[in-house]
Amino acid sequence: MQTAKQLNHRDNTPGRKVWFQFWESHITFERSYLARLNYVHYNPARHGVVALSENYKWCSASWFARNAPAAFVKTVKSFKIDQLHVPDNF
Repeated sequence: MQTAKQLNHRDNTPGRKVWFQFWESHITFERSYLARLNYVHYNPARHGVVALSENYKWCSASWFARNAPAAFVKTVKSFKIDQLHVPDNF
C-alpha cells in the first residue's frame, strides 16, 4: 500500500490503482516455493501468450534459464503446477 501511495504521489495520480489483486504470502516450504517459481515462469505459455515462456520479454524465465545453475533450472521445471491453488482470473 505504501509503495502504491508513493508512486501515485510521484505521478500526481492520487487514488489510482497501481496493482490489481496484489497479495503477499509467506511460503514456508521449499517445495511450495519451487512449484510457485515454476508457475510464475510458465505463466505466459500457460495463457497462450507465447509457446515458450523464455520468449516473452516481460517474463523472468529467460533470465532464470541463462543465469541460474542448469541443475537448479531443471529442478524448478520438474515441479508440477497443476495442483497449485493460485487465484488467476486472466
